[in-house]
Amino acid sequence: MDNDFYDIIIIGAGLSGIGAACHLTRKNPEKSYLILESRESLGGTWDLFKYPGVRSDSDMYTFGYSFKTWDDAKSFADAPSILKYLNEASREYNVNDKITYNQRAISYDFNSKNNLWYITTVHTKSNNRTTYTSKFIFNCSGYYNYDRGYTPNYKGLADYKGEFVHPQNWPKNLELDHRKVVVIGSGATAVTIVPKIAETVSHITMLQRSPTYVGALPNKDVVAKFFKFILPKKMAHQAIRIKNVVLDMAFFNACRKWPNTMKKYIVKKAQKELGDVPVHPHFTPNYNPWEQRFCLAPDGDLFKSIREGKASVETDTIDHLNETGIVLESGKELKADVIVSATGLRILPLGGVSISIDGQLIDISKLFVYKGCMLSDIPNLFLFVGYTNASWTLKSDLTSEYIARVLRYMDKNNLQFICPKTKDAELKPTPLLNLNSGYIHRAKNILPNQGDKAPWRVYQNYILDYKMLRIDKINDAFATFN
Repeated sequence: MDNDFYDIIIIGAGLSGIGAACHLTRKNPEKSYLILESRESLGGTWDLFKYPGVRSDSDMYTFGYSFKTWDDAKSFADAPSILKYLNEASREYNVNDKITYNQRAISYDFNSKNNLWYITTVHTKSNNRTTYTSKFIFNCSGYYNYDRGYTPNYKGLADYKGEFVHPQNWPKNLELDHRKVVVIGSGATAVTIVPKIAETVSHITMLQRSPTYVGALPNKDVVAKFFKFILPKKMAHQAIRIKNVVLDMAFFNACRKWPNTMKKYIVKKAQKELGDVPVHPHFTPNYNPWEQRFCLAPDGDLFKSIREGKASVETDTIDHLNETGIVLESGKELKADVIVSATGLRILPLGGVSISIDGQLIDISKLFVYKGCMLSDIPNLFLFVGYTNASWTLKSDLTSEYIARVLRYMDKNNLQFICPKTKDAELKPTPLLNLNSGYIHRAKNILPNQGDKAPWRVYQNYILDYKMLRIDKINDAFATFN
């Protein structure tokens, strides 16, 4: 084999890619691997986004890795803290020297004669192409387009004389002091930016087409602090992690089972946080809890900004932009020196690579996801996809644990490839992701499908996934080995 051959090629040095590499070192140390990263540094999302206050909206005891404790007092960490954590993990498991930067993967081609993948990359600066060879691919490239976010086609945008930015491409020296700012959107990004810059701007308005459920949670977990006091560090981390997994699952399932009761509870809590500011119409969504992603305001920071009059919310539709701001369909005009279009992401499955088998191009939108981490009819390719209703890393950790089992099973039985086969003509395709969010709707024709029965169902349930990936046998009726 040449110097560019590895047992495993990992695509992406973000949260999933670094985690996968650490798991390999822990569970399959005999395997050689290389991480190909298209950017100049590790961290993925947490290195890319530079907007004010960028942070995780999942608690770090579950958003962090199962094998590395989270030692900070804050449950909801900012990007620099997450990057510090990722760099520590990389050093501890000697991952750094196995990352090749500025290599964007553009195609994967599997050769069934020798059971090897040929990964073609382009250098992001020189445009030179390189081909790497591996037995397995771990695709850890995330799910969205790193180059640009989603911006609607605003009528009159060309007339606007102020500064217009998307959080994914936040300008380095954007001046906000004593300026009027409008943030368009009501998702996690808007809920993060608004309270963060409310202290310095003249006034900030969160303009939303429709309300989102927002809940306040303390940023310092008193139960976690108690566990850390009475238990050894690793044991405390696991205990807090289990507690948070159970609470998150209980909340999600309660929202699905008793939507009206939970809606009243969430709205009532929001009203308490808002004080004298009416909860209706800005925090009373017309959909049930967890039909779209639930937003968190650590320590109730968003509500506090609104309560103190530093921020306000408008629920209306944009008619057009003019020279000085935004004109709403109601006729109201919002003056803005800066408009922030926090309008979401562009989904890009598998980082936009083309996949072929023996030169035959594969359309992944026609395939089914197997156990949430492989695709039907594609051998030796693993996907890392996190939860939409819980911490991303909970699922990527389980995926790594499953892969470790697969690799050991294949070595023990001298096998060269694993390939899931549907074998069921009656398997019904259903949308891969279970949220009614705009960015998911926009991507429905490019994502693979899930099926209506296991192991083709994509569970949003840690316990069911734990059973399927950590306990159920590797060689089931659908995994073809050779």
